[in-house]
Amino acid sequence: MRVLICLLAAALLIPATVAASNPSADLEARRKALNDLLHEQWEYSMRTSPIYASILGDKRYNDKLDDFSQQAIDDDLVQTRRFLERFEAIDTTGFPEQEALSKQLMVRDLKMGLDGARFKPWEMAVNQSSGIHIDAPQLVSVLSFENVKDYEDYITRLKLLPRLFDQTMEQMRKGLAEGRMPPRILLEKVVTQANGIATTAVDQSPFTHPFDKFPDAVSEADRKRLREAGLAAVRDSVIPAYVKFTAFVRDEYAPKGRTEPGAWALPDGDAWYAFRVKESTTTDLSPAEIHQLGLEQVKEIEERMLTVAKQLGYKDIKSLNAAVDADPKLHAHSRQEILDLYRKYIDQMYTRLPQLFGRLPKARLEVMPVEEFREKEASAASYVDGTPDGSRPGHIMVNTGDFAKRTLLDVETTAYHEGVPGHHLQITIAQELPELPPFRQHEFYTAYTEGWALYSERLGKEAGFFQDPYSYYGHLQDDMLRAIRLVVDTGFHSKHWTRQQVVDYFHDHSAIDEPSVQSETDRYMAWPAQALGYKIGQLEILRLRQYAKDQLGDKFDIRAFHDEVLSGGALPMDVLSTRIHEWVGQQKAQASLSLSSPSLKQN
Repeated sequence: MRVLICLLAAALLIPATVAASNPSADLEARRKALNDLLHEQWEYSMRTSPIYASILGDKRYNDKLDDFSQQAIDDDLVQTRRFLERFEAIDTTGFPEQEALSKQLMVRDLKMGLDGARFKPWEMAVNQSSGIHIDAPQLVSVLSFENVKDYEDYITRLKLLPRLFDQTMEQMRKGLAEGRMPPRILLEKVVTQANGIATTAVDQSPFTHPFDKFPDAVSEADRKRLREAGLAAVRDSVIPAYVKFTAFVRDEYAPKGRTEPGAWALPDGDAWYAFRVKESTTTDLSPAEIHQLGLEQVKEIEERMLTVAKQLGYKDIKSLNAAVDADPKLHAHSRQEILDLYRKYIDQMYTRLPQLFGRLPKARLEVMPVEEFREKEASAASYVDGTPDGSRPGHIMVNTGDFAKRTLLDVETTAYHEGVPGHHLQITIAQELPELPPFRQHEFYTAYTEGWALYSERLGKEAGFFQDPYSYYGHLQDDMLRAIRLVVDTGFHSKHWTRQQVVDYFHDHSAIDEPSVQSETDRYMAWPAQALGYKIGQLEILRLRQYAKDQLGDKFDIRAFHDEVLSGGALPMDVLSTRIHEWVGQQKAQASLSLSSPSLKQN
């Protein structure tokens, strides 16, 4: 033990005698060691993940792309193990709560990353929802183009893109050799996506959109030069890379895609799915337990939906669903109508936020359409974080494609989920918490982040909205979607369900429109367990809220509860539970102190 103390003291540049005789100096030195290491690890992450750095608004690496070579992957795993050892060596005894929690969360994240590496996820690098072919053009909507250097950096990246495609194909070939293959049906969609970009005219490519309009800071001469260079980079580098990638997936890769939709068909598939379930839900629930929970949730929500159906004059849910499907007034009539409705519901919710929250986000929210090159496979809507410096506002990407087949019933509830009080409020508040280190300001746990957004949909009802019974029915329908996910995701990957079984289950228990049913079904095939976090997280937040109400009685304050849930950034469910239980204890102690204080009684 004496040797360990000496080594630790030496590492902190403090003599062991000082550490023993001056506890205050020792504590400050250990706190500094943690904060320095957190900074070092963050800088490493930005340096080795330049695309992510750019997404966050850090422009230092805007002329670089990630390295997807095997050497880079192996080096990163080595570095991750080193960081883990160094973080674990720091004693957080006596630390402020948030600092001790930062170490705990970092160790947890590093361990999860190392645990997941044994399944080699990088060898299944693409599907219809993610991968270099579809992620790269989406960068256009998240990068800021404010000056000449921004454009020059972007052009440099365009020229580097073929290297990243080659590295991706190398990893995909390794996966092919080892039997780590996505379902063939999804890879055929990848071919369509990649070929669509490969065959688009250069001046119409999503990669050339930044050159359509320049900021005032860019001179006319620079505009001409940059546009010519940008179009040349797309023509000479980007399009050939897409042509090559399309041919590889179409001719070599997709024909070998697996025929079974479930992860169980992969090498170590059951173990991988169990890991993904734990990662997504941050719980120890088994796939079987989650499947049963889903069945129970589906039954409960169906009862609420039936009540609404009868209020609207229909004898059962199927009758209402059929009427909705046949009523053109309940379907979109244009792309613009969908965007306008999202903006309307977001604006009205902003007026009610002070009733529900003490802390409000400073950054505002925008609504934008999903790029047409990916709208066939995209979800109905998704949130894209804003940058902490405000150079890019948070925005909802709304799928307006195939609008005539889309009902409008779920637009209101989705606006609350993706916007406020859902993703935009939670994520923006986390970015605006100065006491948190950067990795926690941008932390993401599916169960927390998506669970909060799903919980937020219910706040629409509490705020007095969903006045239209059809809109409220759409809210219940979306809640049903998340319950169905518990059943069908575990059905796919644990119970060996077929794709048709999942589609049939959707139709038997929801009126979700056909484009959404198809894209949702494909999504669960592509991202095992990801969709589980929504309902699991929502149910846990609801459980914690009920616990706080039961314990605090008339002292329960919904604003204070929400502020506490959001005050630490995204958290695993077990950590959030501990925090809320401790907060309830503090509230009870304060209430007890108030009652016992004569001066306070007089007031």
